[in-house]
Amino acid sequence: GTRLIREFNGVEHCVTVRGDDFEYLGKPYRSLSAIARAITGTNWNGWTFFGLKNQRGRS
Repeated sequence: GTRLIREFNGVEHCVTVRGDDFEYLGKPYRSLSAIARAITGTNWNGWTFFGLKNQRGRS
C-alpha cells in the first residue's frame, strides 16, 4: 500500500495504508489519529498530522 512518512521530534515515522486499516511499527491501527496519538502522546487529527488533504480537498 501507500506509505505515509512524517518526521516528528527528529524521528521519521512510516505508516503503510492497507485496505481496511493502517500499519505502524508492525501493528494494525484503525485510524491515522490513533497512530498520531501513539507517536506524540497527545490527540491529533490524523489527516492533519500526516499533512494530508481532507475529502473536500482542503489541507
